[in-house]
Amino acid sequence: MFDSIRNHKKYLMGFLLILIIPGFVLFGVQGFTDFQNRSAPVATVDGQDITKADWDQAHQVEARRLREAMPTLDAKLLDSDEARYATLERLVRERVLSTAAQKFHLYTSDQRLAQDLQKNETIAALRRPDGSLDVEAYRQLVGRQGMTPEMFEAQVRNDISMRQVTQGVTGSGVTPPALAGVSLNAFFERREVRVQTFKASDFAAKAQPSDADIQAFYAANPALFQAPEQADIEYLVLDAAALAKGITLNEADVRAYYDQNASRLSGNEERRARHILLTLPAGAPAADKDKVRQRAQDLLAQVRKDPAKFAELAKAHSQDPGSAANGGDLDFFSRGAMVKPFEDAVFALQKGGIADLVESEFGFHIVQLTDIKAPPVRSFESMRPEIEADLKKQQAQKLFAESAEAFSNLVYEQADSLKPAADRLKLQVQTAKGLTRQPKPDSGVLGNEKLLTAVFAPDSVEKKRNTEAIETGASQLVSARVLQYQAARTQPLVEVRDAARARLVAQRSAELAREAGAKQLATWKGGADAASMPAAVTIARDSAQGLSQPVLSAAMSASAKTLPAWVGVALGNEGYAVVRVDKVLPRTPRDAQGQAQEVQQYGQWWSSAEGLAYYEALKERFKVKLLVPEPKP
Repeated sequence: MFDSIRNHKKYLMGFLLILIIPGFVLFGVQGFTDFQNRSAPVATVDGQDITKADWDQAHQVEARRLREAMPTLDAKLLDSDEARYATLERLVRERVLSTAAQKFHLYTSDQRLAQDLQKNETIAALRRPDGSLDVEAYRQLVGRQGMTPEMFEAQVRNDISMRQVTQGVTGSGVTPPALAGVSLNAFFERREVRVQTFKASDFAAKAQPSDADIQAFYAANPALFQAPEQADIEYLVLDAAALAKGITLNEADVRAYYDQNASRLSGNEERRARHILLTLPAGAPAADKDKVRQRAQDLLAQVRKDPAKFAELAKAHSQDPGSAANGGDLDFFSRGAMVKPFEDAVFALQKGGIADLVESEFGFHIVQLTDIKAPPVRSFESMRPEIEADLKKQQAQKLFAESAEAFSNLVYEQADSLKPAADRLKLQVQTAKGLTRQPKPDSGVLGNEKLLTAVFAPDSVEKKRNTEAIETGASQLVSARVLQYQAARTQPLVEVRDAARARLVAQRSAELAREAGAKQLATWKGGADAASMPAAVTIARDSAQGLSQPVLSAAMSASAKTLPAWVGVALGNEGYAVVRVDKVLPRTPRDAQGQAQEVQQYGQWWSSAEGLAYYEALKERFKVKLLVPEPKP
C-alpha cells in the first residue's frame, strides 16, 4: 500500500482535493474540526469524556516539563506505559477537582489570583529593578508553555480553586499527641525474636533431576525458554555531538570569543558583606511593621554617620543569630546565595558602601559591602579547550537545526537505503546485530523504546524500509533499517538443557527447604526443644538487624497474645524461615524534640490519608471510569 502511495503521490493529492473541497462547502471547517476531535474516550468524569487526544496532549506537556526540569532524564522513561498511565491519573484527578470546584462554587477572586502570582518565584525573577513586571519576558515565558498570559492566568485561577476542594479536609485535620503516641508506640515497638533459616541452596544436593525430569520440565514450561524476536539492523544517527566532531574553528573566532567572555568564563565574583537584621514576623500588622522600619532607619543613620561602629551596633541590635556575634559579618558569597532583595543591594554597592534600607522576607537589613573578590582572568591558552568546546557546541546546534529536516526527508523519500542521507550529511552508517524489543542497559540510542517499536513494526520488518526519523534525545534523530529478521521461537532443549536443569534444581531445592522448614515449625510448636535456634535479636520496624523484609514483617505482625509466638515465612526461591517471638518490648524512648517531630509527621500522614479518602469519595460521586487498563509492573 505504501509503495502505491509513494509512486502516485500527485494523482492521490488531486483525488483528495476533489473529495475535500465539496466537504468544506457542505459542512464547513467546524464540521471537520468536530469530527477530528471525536477521538476515543479513555476516561469519563461526571459524564464528560477524556479523549485519547486530551491524554496525548497532557502527556506531551508533562514530558516537556520533566525534560526541562531534568535534562539528563532518560527519554524512554517518559515514553513508558507506566509514565503515560500516571499522566492519565493526574488528568482524571484534575478533572475531578475542577468539576468539584464548579459544583461547590469555589471561585478564585482577582485579588487571590494576584497574591498567588506575586509568590511565583519564576515570575518574580522577571521584575525590573523598579519592581515593575517585564511584560514581554512574561509573554515569552508562558508562550514556551504554549499559552497566552490570559490562558496561563486562567489555569492558575483554576489550580487555586482545585486546591480549595481538598484544603478544607487536609487543612483541618487534628491529631492529638496522645492518639499519635499510641499509634507510633505500637508501630515502633521492639520484639525479641529468634530466626531459623532453611536455605534452598543447602538442599541442592538432594534435588538432582533425571533427564526425563528435565525433559518434562522443559515441555511444561515453554515460555521460560523463548528466544525473543531479533533483528540485525543498520542505523544512522544525526546529533549535535557527532556534528561537533567535524567542525573546524577559525582562530580569529576563538580569539574574539575569549576577548568577549574572558571575565565570565573565569568564574563568579564573590562579595563580602555585613548586616544588621531586625526581624519581622510574617503577617505582622502595619503598625508593628512601621515601628520596626523606624528602628531600622535610626540604625542606618547611625552607621552612615560613623561606619566604624557598624560591628558594634550589629552585636548590640542585630537579630540574626548566625552573624550578630561576628559583628554582622556574612563572609564571602556569590550570586544566588542570598535572597534576591539582599543580593541586589550588595552587588549594586561599591566597596565600603552602605545600602539604603533593604526589606526581605526576614525583615529589614542595614547592609555594608566590605570586600570584593574578583576571580583572576585566565590566559587565552589555558581557556582554549573550553572555548573551542563552547563554540563547537553552538555551531553544532545550529548545524543540527539546519540538517534535521533534510535528514527526515531523505530517510523517508529514499526509504530503501540510509546511504543517501549518510552521503548528503556526511554521517556514518552503523550496524547492530541481535537487536531485541527489550532495551538493554547502556545501549545508547538503540535502547530508545520509540525507535525499537519502529524497527519491529510490520512495515520495517516485511519491507525492510527505513524507519521515520525518531527523536531519541535532545538534538538527536535516528533512522534504522532491518537487514535480517528472526521471529520469536522456543529454543530447542539441546540449546537450553543447562538452563532448564538449573531452574528445575532451584525449584526443587526451594520446595525441599519449605517442606523441611514447615515440618520443623510444626515440631517446635508441638513443644520440642528449640535450643538449637540461633541467639535472639531485638528488632523493630526501623531496626531490621539484617533480617529480610518478609521476615521482619512477619515477625512484627505475628500475634503476641501468647508467647512464644511462632510463624513460618516462605521466601520463594530463597527457601523458608521459622520465626519465634519471645518478648514484646516498648519502643526506644525519644527526646522531646524527636517526639514533637514524629507527632507532626504523623499528623501530615493522617491529613494526607483523609485527603486521599475524600478524593476517592469524589471519584465515586462523579462516577469516574478509567477505560484504559493499568499497565502491569
